[in-house]
Amino acid sequence: MRVTIADVAREARVSKTTVSRVLNDRAEVDAATAARVREVIDALAYVPSSGAVGLARGRSRTVAMLTPPLTWPWMGEVLQGVVDTVEAAGYGLLLYTCNRGAESIAHFTGQVSARAFDGLLVVEPEGTLDTITAMYRRGLPVVLVDDRGHHPDLPSVGTTDRAGGASAARHLAASGRGRPLVVTGPTAFGCVRDRLDGFLGVLPAGLIAEGDFTEESGRAAVERVLAGGTRIDSVFAHNDLMAAGAIRALRAAGLRVPGDVAVIGFDDIPMARHTEPPLTTVRQPMRAMGESAARLLLDRLAGGDPPAGPLVLPTELVVRGSAP
Repeated sequence: MRVTIADVAREARVSKTTVSRVLNDRAEVDAATAARVREVIDALAYVPSSGAVGLARGRSRTVAMLTPPLTWPWMGEVLQGVVDTVEAAGYGLLLYTCNRGAESIAHFTGQVSARAFDGLLVVEPEGTLDTITAMYRRGLPVVLVDDRGHHPDLPSVGTTDRAGGASAARHLAASGRGRPLVVTGPTAFGCVRDRLDGFLGVLPAGLIAEGDFTEESGRAAVERVLAGGTRIDSVFAHNDLMAAGAIRALRAAGLRVPGDVAVIGFDDIPMARHTEPPLTTVRQPMRAMGESAARLLLDRLAGGDPPAGPLVLPTELVVRGSAP
């Protein structure tokens, strides 16, 4: 049974009006009472009706998007999907990034208190989850992008990272490659753990090196392995930039791609078509993820209920010259 504002009021021993004022950051509630109400909201996992909160706040017809640095190679595709959807619905978009860490989050939190927007899209919530969850429980409609259901209390859109990793491994196994090197991204990210688990479930006997999603880290990982004298016949990199770096290192070492070592990436960003040879990769539907997340958020702003579970879009292996 869904928790209501009346349940919160009864548990906190205040009126429903007081709960509403706390949800909307109204100054007329004293600090101790507001703290008690927020503790009850968190304890009961109360999610306010977006319609009711919108009426109390007044609507700005604007949504916000909190993102990692825009230098992430696939951010443009996600952002374009969001922009196309929210603008078609007559909403504006405010963009916030986490470039400056805690300073960026503090500025963003101030905008929430100022009611500068009606709802929020968050890309890769690692490091901001506590802040975002608290905002959601206090009534701000939120949808996570690229989360894959790791935070089930929050509505989200993700992709089949585990299946994508498995598809890369199956492709390598089918072509007789049995000595893979896996170059992961930072293991703090859920997508990295899923891609690795999916791959190792098919090809468990592989070398693993941690990169940071940059081309340079992919190059360095391959150089370290080759310098140690370990023979590899394939590389699965957790994004296309690291895969491009791996190809560069292999060619510099006099190895043929794919003759000696096959290479598979992840994402299918535009540059994947232009490496030499063109990159085999696992495609993520990044623009569709942005569109889907924006539609979920707009549905909430129209008074709809949160989705029953995460929306997961499929990945697809795209075969090109680096691993035919």
